[in-house]
Amino acid sequence: MDNSIDQIYQKALQELKAATDRQAVEDIRVRYLGRKGAVTRFLRNISDLPADQRPVAGKQANQCKKLLEKACKEAAENLETVEEPAVAGIDVSLPGRPAPSGSLHPITQINQRICDIFTQMGFDIAEGPEVELDYYNFEALNFPKDHPARDMQDTFFVSDDIVLRTHTSPLQIRTMEKQQPPVRIIMPGKVYRCDSDLTHTPMFHQVEGLLVDENVSFGDLKGTLTAFVHQMFDEQTSLRFRPGFFPFTEPSAEVDILCVMCRGKGCRVCSQTGWLEILGSGMVHPALYENVGYDADRYTGFAFGMGVDRIAMLKFGIDDIRKFFENDIRFLSQF
Repeated sequence: MDNSIDQIYQKALQELKAATDRQAVEDIRVRYLGRKGAVTRFLRNISDLPADQRPVAGKQANQCKKLLEKACKEAAENLETVEEPAVAGIDVSLPGRPAPSGSLHPITQINQRICDIFTQMGFDIAEGPEVELDYYNFEALNFPKDHPARDMQDTFFVSDDIVLRTHTSPLQIRTMEKQQPPVRIIMPGKVYRCDSDLTHTPMFHQVEGLLVDENVSFGDLKGTLTAFVHQMFDEQTSLRFRPGFFPFTEPSAEVDILCVMCRGKGCRVCSQTGWLEILGSGMVHPALYENVGYDADRYTGFAFGMGVDRIAMLKFGIDDIRKFFENDIRFLSQF
C-alpha cells in the first residue's frame, strides 16, 4: 500500500479544512469514502496483508472511516450555516412550504367501500379479463345471437367473437365453471359501452354479485341488498324492488332507493318521483346452471349488479359523471 491509513486520514482532514463550499466537501467524501475511495480501497486490500496484521489494520480502517464520515458531515453543516444567510431576499427562519398530499379518487373510495361491505358478509372478490369472449359476455348468460336483449348493450366489438366486456357478469360463468356450490362472490371492475352523456361514459365501473347454494330465496336477495343500502347510505334510506328484465335472472328486479337529495319529496335529480334506481338484481336463470353443469333442481341463487360511478354520484351529490375523469385537482381535492 502506498499510504498508511493514518496518512490517508490526515490528508483528508487537511482537504476538508480547506474546503470552501458544500460541493467541495461532497467531492472529498466521495474521493475517500466512495466506492472507489482511498479508505474503501484500503479495506479491500487488507486481505493482502500478513494474517497477523489484518485485525489491527481492519480496526484502524473502520475507525478512520467513521471519523471521516463524521468530519465530512460536520464540515457540510458548518458551511451550510455560513452560506444560507448570505442568500439575498430569503428569510431562512420562515417555515417551509407544505407539500400537497394526495388522496384516493372518489370512484376508488366508493369501490373499496362496496367491496368492504360485501366481504364482511362473507363474499369473496373475483376478477377477470376486460377483453372478453362473446360466449362469456352474452351466450353463456342466456343472450343468444339473435336475442333482442343484446340491443340493451351498446357493445365495442374487437372482432365477431371478442368484445370489450359490457358488464362483469361473465365472471359468473367463469367462476361457476371452476367451482362447485356454494359460490359467494362479488366482481368489481371496468366495463365498456358505446355511450357518453351527463350520466354515462364509454368506460365505467361495476360491482356485480353472485350467490349460489341450496335453498337460496328471493328473500335472501332482498335481505342482502337492504343491508348493503343501509351500510352504504344510512338506515333511514328506504328501498323498493320493481319488476325488471335481465336475460340471466328470473324473476328480475330493479332496486330503487329513496332519493338521497330530497328524501322522497321530489326534486330534479329524481325527476320528482322521490326514488332513484341504483342496481339490478334477480334469481339466477336455470339456463346458466345448464351451461356450467350445476343441478338446477338442487341449487338456487341470486345475482345483482350496480354502477360504482352512479353510487359515487349519489353519495357525494355530483351531477355530472364526466367530472370523475377530467382530473381537475380542484374537484378531486374535495375528496
